[in-house]
Amino acid sequence: MPQLKPQKFLSVLANPYYQSEFTDADSHAVLNELLAPDAFYKLQMNAEDLCFNCQSHAVEDAGHATKSAFTIAGQHITVRILAQVLHALVGSSDAIVIAKNRFSDNFAVLAIDVFLGDDTAISKEKIDSVSRQYRLDIYIKSKTSICRPGLLVMDMDSTVINMECIDEIAELAGVKDKVSAVTERAMRGEIAFTQSLHDRVACLRGVAQSDLLSIRQSLPLMPGFLHVMQILKEANWSLAIASGGFTFFADYVKQVAGLDEAHSNVLEIDNGLLTGKVKGRVVDAEEKARILVSLATQYKIPQAQTVAMGDGANDLMMMKEAACSIAYHAKPSVSAAANVAIKYGGFEGLLFTLSE
Repeated sequence: MPQLKPQKFLSVLANPYYQSEFTDADSHAVLNELLAPDAFYKLQMNAEDLCFNCQSHAVEDAGHATKSAFTIAGQHITVRILAQVLHALVGSSDAIVIAKNRFSDNFAVLAIDVFLGDDTAISKEKIDSVSRQYRLDIYIKSKTSICRPGLLVMDMDSTVINMECIDEIAELAGVKDKVSAVTERAMRGEIAFTQSLHDRVACLRGVAQSDLLSIRQSLPLMPGFLHVMQILKEANWSLAIASGGFTFFADYVKQVAGLDEAHSNVLEIDNGLLTGKVKGRVVDAEEKARILVSLATQYKIPQAQTVAMGDGANDLMMMKEAACSIAYHAKPSVSAAANVAIKYGGFEGLLFTLSE
């Protein structure tokens, strides 16, 4: 690999001749070398060129500029891709970039502060567009801080666990296709959640409670979930599930992950068999929102330190009540409404949205 000084290397990123000298395998190591912790780069861009100039005192020039803070995360981020992404986000303008990087196996996380020379911050719509184009997660930093106690309320099915429990129970009853179709429509917001829940649970009549153990024993937790919960607990956060699923599974996840609360629906059981009914108040969209507000009061957490995370339409009201809303591999309408959308990465994306 050519040995170039940072200023020279970064000034030729947009030149195809020089780009061809660097393979994608090389550029991962180059990123690690060039984007050292707390490195500063002055970006100068026009329609045909992108120039990064290393500046040790660049942050002093940023005092009166508009700041947009976000994190870029994904597999196989190359120097070329980084240049293209920043060019797409910032456009043809002068900017100052403060970059901090962290790398793991085949996974790069770049914390970026961009200071623009005008009063226009980088919009969420532009970030979403660039994220889709390059298949990278780009997380806008929220004002919610990991350094202060906070409250995280999460949906369970397809958010904390990679499955819909009701669909798996329906398979035991031989009606999975029928129930899954209704579940999908409910998650997209096409039908009322509460009525759809009653209709789906009615299909489960006669399933043995003991058969649910086989599902519970193999719950597929989302990648990074347990690790992120441990980090947040160490940061004095309160952690809760508010789920339209069932206590048989939510209470188990609470125990495994050491969560503070788990609120979900109760399946009625008679003589060891499901009756096809739900006991008590249904945990629907309104109830999820009420749970978040109630828990914030109970744990004395200010609204500014509340986070809601989900994937379906019945999470939108809860997300609206929180200071920071995160869509996790969610339906398009939910991703569009949330402050941040995790589209490609794992649960660790939640941490990247929090300020320090």
